Amino acid sequence: MSPKSRRQDAVAPADPRSGQKRRTRMALLASAARLIAAGQTPSVVDVADAADISRRTAYRYFPTQDQLLIEASLEALRPEVEAAMAAALPAAAGTLDDVGQAELQLAATVRVMHRLALEHTALLRTMIRLTTGRKTGTRPVRGYRRVEWLTSAVAPVRARLGERRFIRLVSALVSCVGMDSLFLLQDTQGLTPAAAERVTLWTARALLAASLAEAETA
Repeated sequence: MSPKSRRQDAVAPADPRSGQKRRTRMALLASAARLIAAGQTPSVVDVADAADISRRTAYRYFPTQDQLLIEASLEALRPEVEAAMAAALPAAAGTLDDVGQAELQLAATVRVMHRLALEHTALLRTMIRLTTGRKTGTRPVRGYRRVEWLTSAVAPVRARLGERRFIRLVSALVSCVGMDSLFLLQDTQGLTPAAAERVTLWTARALLAASLAEAETA
């Protein structure tokens, strides 16, 4: 690969402040969840005050009450989703090599995320509506759970791919796995949920295989 190609194919380095940003977001969501559990319908200001985070900062993460409440509802599903992912992994996964583990984990992750999107379609479509077109610089407005799950799924091949190819693979998977791809396939192709899952699985596997093949020939 030529130096020019490498420059064109480069992936932007991770934001060194991403860990702090994630902790701030999680603190706000945790406060929202506590207030909701107490029977309240908290505003962004209520949640900021409860989390001891400035209101200005809270509004940067959650510009509207609707978005905050939806995000808090989705975050409450995290334990259930992660347990489902763990249960979906075949017992034989631990006996496979890194490629085999990544293939099985990726397939299980795609299936669980697909099921989640089907079970919470109204909530997720509202999330897309609230976040489409928002300008926040480099801060993601949604999808960080998807990034976490997909990163974990293909983590076994991280060393084999190298950091640049690994980050690119995760970015590619994020673009074609999850609620956006499911709704797109339903809305534009008229696919049934089962057919949409098959297409998504095929795409995810093709991206993983292409990344591995490229690393082998580099």
